[in-house]
Amino acid sequence: MKWEQLLSTKRSRESGSGRRTDGNTDLRSEFEKDYHRIIGSASFRRLQDKTQVFPLDKSDFIRTRLTHSMEVSSIARSLGQNIAENILLYKKDEGFKPHMKEDICNILQCAGLIHDIGNPPFGHYGEVAIREWFERNLSKIEFHGRPVDQLLNEQMLADLYHFEGNAQALRLVTKLHFLVDEHGMNLTYALLNTIVKYPVPSHQMDPHSEDIKKKVFSMFTDPNHIRVEDPGSLEGNTVFTYLDAFCKPEYFAEFLPEYQNLDELKAHYQRGGLGDMKVKRFLNNVLQAELEPIRNRRKELQKDIPAIYEILKKGSEKAEAVAAQTLKEVKDAMKINYFDDDSLIDTIED
Repeated sequence: MKWEQLLSTKRSRESGSGRRTDGNTDLRSEFEKDYHRIIGSASFRRLQDKTQVFPLDKSDFIRTRLTHSMEVSSIARSLGQNIAENILLYKKDEGFKPHMKEDICNILQCAGLIHDIGNPPFGHYGEVAIREWFERNLSKIEFHGRPVDQLLNEQMLADLYHFEGNAQALRLVTKLHFLVDEHGMNLTYALLNTIVKYPVPSHQMDPHSEDIKKKVFSMFTDPNHIRVEDPGSLEGNTVFTYLDAFCKPEYFAEFLPEYQNLDELKAHYQRGGLGDMKVKRFLNNVLQAELEPIRNRRKELQKDIPAIYEILKKGSEKAEAVAAQTLKEVKDAMKINYFDDDSLIDTIED
């Protein structure tokens, strides 16, 4: 791993040294500065007005994206701490230095805070509402007598018609959140890299495509693996990332019998002699096999839509009952369940 590159302290607008120095009165690391920029921003505080989930609840306590983001941030930092300590303890990478442990923890902590910062209220439903609004109204809005949709180029229109929260997050922290100039929060490249999701601009995406094969065959691999005989790299290779997540040993006997397991496939790819298309065809077969039972189950459920709503209704009722019981137990333990325990009121009067 190229750790110095992955943990880059560079910014779009450089604001000083990337590391602490004796002559610098600001003792924070660049990634600690990122953290303070985020939590002090109005864009982050606005997450308190956005719902994470909207359950069928009778109370006015609705979980917000601010709460969710803080929890994700905490968990992400802990994971980074454990992984970094494991790398150091077992000397898994000689290029990984002790100070990088703190950097990884700070980066992941910040990544958790901003991972939903561009998402609208009501999640994906909010995204759909924004897209449909632009589709209906953009041609009606005029600027100097001309409809706005005639003034925007193809990519600008696609950004609006295919509005997406992850892309909006990157747009917000790099442009829209005006701190002192047009660079947004001016966060480090290492942190920005954690929320970069799409390898192509919006007008080159096909959001309606359900063709897994088409998406797999367009996946990023090793750009230096030009010929079949060239050695290939696994680092940043999306195809092998998906194989790590979804491949099972039995799939080799079914789809690629010349290999016993994923380790053999990786070793062959790294030493050369294995083409990207062959690996992609295998991944496509793996994903199709994984998705088949889900698709079949979906077809069965679609035959009875009222039954699905009944399942959701019963699930909400069950969750509500469990939550109410849990809250009662907490109040009882804290001796603050005044409305259900008259002895507590008697105690106060005494």
